[in-house]
Amino acid sequence: MSLKKWLIAVRPWSLAASTVPALMTITYVYFLKIEYSLEINIFYGFLALIGAGIFQASSNIINDYIDYKHKVDRLESLGGGRTIIENIMRPKSFIIYGYILLIIGIILGLFLTFHTGYHLLWIGAIGIFFTIYYTKFKYIGLGDLVIFIIYGPMIGLGTAYVMTNNLLWEVMLINVPIALLIVDILNANNIRDIIFDKKAKIKTPAMLLGLEKAKVYYIVLMIAAYLFTALLIFLNLLHPLCFLVLLSLPIAIKNFNIINHATIETLEEIKHLDAKTSELVLVYGILFSISNFIAGFFII
Repeated sequence: MSLKKWLIAVRPWSLAASTVPALMTITYVYFLKIEYSLEINIFYGFLALIGAGIFQASSNIINDYIDYKHKVDRLESLGGGRTIIENIMRPKSFIIYGYILLIIGIILGLFLTFHTGYHLLWIGAIGIFFTIYYTKFKYIGLGDLVIFIIYGPMIGLGTAYVMTNNLLWEVMLINVPIALLIVDILNANNIRDIIFDKKAKIKTPAMLLGLEKAKVYYIVLMIAAYLFTALLIFLNLLHPLCFLVLLSLPIAIKNFNIINHATIETLEEIKHLDAKTSELVLVYGILFSISNFIAGFFII
């Protein structure tokens, strides 16, 4: 099998959910370096970013395999992991691939723990637990909560820790806006798959809310991300340059229009909304990171 197919299996477009919070944290810690009089290790920060991406890639594969086994992802599904159902990779090879990535992530985490401190052990243990068992929470409607905690605050906390050897709790707050947008990736996925999830008898927030309320939920999360960013700026937790993230609004508005016109009969038209929401996460995160880099390099 070609390298391209191995890469596609991990759904690379979705990896913004793990790497963007790490990147945002790296630049935020860089911005804070003088205020805290701390020595920072940028290299360890980028190792944490790579590790976060590897853990998510592993999680994508493990949970796609579980969805396949529970017949949640089918050939007629609009999205989801299609590597197994389209016979691109055998199920056994697929799950082995997922666990190999998990082991690589653990090794990298242990390396960082050895060179930083023991706090990374419990942060990493939480990440490993939800990497393996995320699907169980998703099936009972708790997937959004797990994603919100892990893909944002916890990744941020771990990244800041390996850079500074300190638990910078405020980092969890500055990652709340991006976590809200990342939850919207999952929400877009759940709205698109609402019919197939019902057939598989699993519960997602989209199913519990119904299509119209799930659409409102998607929009509220998106708006809340920008409002919370503004709040953090007004509380002086973020530099005013972080208003630069508003340049991502055209993508948000485009996604708003897509979800706003969705109906049960036209769900196929939003089959790429999860990828488009991931694009919003990426652009927001890059703009946020540029803001902090400029503030740290030219202003402090």
